[in-house]
Amino acid sequence: MPRGGPADAALSALTSLGFAIPRALGPTLGPRFGAALARRLGPLTPAHRIAMENIAAAFPERDADWHRRIADEAWDNLGRVAFEYGHLGRIWDLTEARDPASRIQSDDATHARFEELRRTGGPCLVFAAHLANWELPAVAAAQLGMEAAVLYRTPNSRPIAEHILKLREGMMGELIPAGITAPTKLAKALQRGAVVGMVVDQRFGRGPTIDFLGRPAQANPLLANLARRFDCPVRGARAIRLPGGRFQLELTDPITLPRDAEGLVDVTAATQVVNDVIAAWVREYPGQWLWMHRRWR
Repeated sequence: MPRGGPADAALSALTSLGFAIPRALGPTLGPRFGAALARRLGPLTPAHRIAMENIAAAFPERDADWHRRIADEAWDNLGRVAFEYGHLGRIWDLTEARDPASRIQSDDATHARFEELRRTGGPCLVFAAHLANWELPAVAAAQLGMEAAVLYRTPNSRPIAEHILKLREGMMGELIPAGITAPTKLAKALQRGAVVGMVVDQRFGRGPTIDFLGRPAQANPLLANLARRFDCPVRGARAIRLPGGRFQLELTDPITLPRDAEGLVDVTAATQVVNDVIAAWVREYPGQWLWMHRRWR
């Protein structure tokens, strides 16, 4: 149907309802409901088979019961993420005081690293992965007072894309949609000294082949290409899901990237290093990663 047609209007209405329910349930009850729903329905979908295959291949030394438990935890996490979208502003409560009762926690090392980044400014590249609530690392820089730009993938459904964009606006700094113009926009953000963030753990068919969790995988070289061009610091950021609807936010020190004979960042080798960091994160908290997508083909 053309834009604005009856089918589009119906989908928009359903999308509005779909986002209204999590908002009505609130930031505490909503994610619990989403987790229970995903645990029940997720294993009935074709994506569950993909998740089980991926987990078994990444952890061949573990038995089938363990694989099923990790898949169950991954569905739980995904359900929580979906129902947390509309509450990012309420979930994000990290302040200078770092109240131990806050939903967002950070240890002394991460606090010092964010202070250093705020003091020195950009340009800086920050990578993240689909772990815990992967929106929170994108929120961090802007909410902590830094100029920020975030690369994001636009959902195929226009109504869903519009709703998610509204939820993200005001929380993450400049939002740059993935696409043909994205590298140029990201470069301009780095040129003006912004902290640029992106999630880099999805398959990228035109990227270099690296090792990820013990198997060959094609990876997105965009971050490494930007690091080569701007020779700026590269850090990793993640949120770790804690009990009680809370999160531990972590920021790494600048990561040393391999260089070629000319002294420039080696794109393929740097992409491998970044993915090695992410693989270590996944192995530490396997139930918090998004196993349901075809990372390997």
